[in-house]
Amino acid sequence: MDLSTNYLGLQLKNPVVPSASPLSRSPGMARALEDAGASALVMYSLFEEELQDQQTRQLAFLTTQELGHSEAESYLPMPADPGDELDNYLEQIRKLKESLSIPVIASLNGISNSGWVENGKLLTEAGADALELNVYYVAADLELSAETMEQRYLALLSELRKTVSLPITVKLSPFFSSLGHFVSSLEAAGANGVALFNRFYQPDIDVDSLRVAPALHLSQPHDNLLAMRWLGILHGRLKLSLAATGGIHSAEDAIKMLLAGADITHLCSTLLLHGPKQLTRILNGIEVWLEESPYDSIEQIKGVLSHQQMADPAAYERASYVKMLESYAVNRTAWD
Repeated sequence: MDLSTNYLGLQLKNPVVPSASPLSRSPGMARALEDAGASALVMYSLFEEELQDQQTRQLAFLTTQELGHSEAESYLPMPADPGDELDNYLEQIRKLKESLSIPVIASLNGISNSGWVENGKLLTEAGADALELNVYYVAADLELSAETMEQRYLALLSELRKTVSLPITVKLSPFFSSLGHFVSSLEAAGANGVALFNRFYQPDIDVDSLRVAPALHLSQPHDNLLAMRWLGILHGRLKLSLAATGGIHSAEDAIKMLLAGADITHLCSTLLLHGPKQLTRILNGIEVWLEESPYDSIEQIKGVLSHQQMADPAAYERASYVKMLESYAVNRTAWD
């Protein structure tokens, strides 16, 4: 069975790729993921806010030293250099490239053009094989139009594309009013791929303390259905690569994404829950399924059940929704 796949112009040995997570902070864990069968690795994200916070703290240190004794001021240690977080990230890329034989994809997480072009150059020089642009922006401004939101993404991508020759994939949220048109615009602006979908942090409310509380919830298998639908709709209609991310916990989950049209499937929550061996289990499951199918390779199954290949493309559209609701049978015996 041929499990190889092409993603962002990179020839990978299989379609299973760990996505951005704390696991890539350790070279030892990264090697364990490669040994388990990972065909590439997306690094943990470099956050714009972290770099900005370092710069703010250093500026405050330099401008607010009023101790009353000039001699004492000379004994104060200088704060961490604002470039430390970036330097650490660049050094991590170098370490991973030295210890791994699989491609390493750097992840940039931000909302503005500031610094990303220069940072993109540095990530390229450090040896990254590709860049994942993770634009995390919640449109809480009521004056901000959908068109303005899209233009922010496109402007950031365009600026980065001018100076970075590496493949760039954009990790998207599902919150776009016309996702297909937007992905097409990203391709025109220079994107080599998109990852569907980013799971935004969702705050919770503590009813006892009456506070908005942080809440981190790992994905569940049913979280992958929205991505599966859009992979099916986009496959074959654009040239860019498609990655499925979020809610992929088993071989069956991964196979569904490939049948819909994904080039690779990202793993995160299931690896945090079960460790690198879960990646091996998923790969083995894909291979067993492929051996029992009429297909010989991953390339053959990509998009077999995409929108374009379906005898009834309405399965991806509104008609299926209507039929599903009409066919639901209420089980009144289960009511209290």
